[in-house]
Amino acid sequence: MRAMPVPVPRLVLDTNVALDLFVFRDPACARLMDALVRGAVVAVVDEPCRAEWLTVLTYPAFGLDQAAQEGAAAEFDRWVTLLPTEALALHPDIRLPRCADPDDQKFLELALAAGAQELLSKDKAVLQLARRTAREGWFRILCPSAWEPPLS
Repeated sequence: MRAMPVPVPRLVLDTNVALDLFVFRDPACARLMDALVRGAVVAVVDEPCRAEWLTVLTYPAFGLDQAAQEGAAAEFDRWVTLLPTEALALHPDIRLPRCADPDDQKFLELALAAGAQELLSKDKAVLQLARRTAREGWFRILCPSAWEPPLS
């Protein structure tokens, strides 16, 4: 008898977590990077969230030259799977909680539509919604330092 394959858990990374992972190489994200490399999890993104990522890379505050921007974008694209719109499930019957920062709402919507198990964020406004999304059984919201990779 063959064992049923277990689906690889999906994660959504907000832009600040992606910056820590692919630009700043924050040691607090080492477990996350290791899990991505091992294929223990898959990070997913949609076009609006990816567009925000590419825009943020150009912000002067980060001091990234063209080569650094292109390198960070390439790393992101290597490790984060872009889901086409048709691969996202619409849930018109579900009313997600509203994030205090409207720009962050798209990450909640992506986590739900992509069937992600977790949304990783350091944003306080996003993290405040963790209890509700977990209670409803939609997905967990965690900061990267609290995240544990799945046992493999």
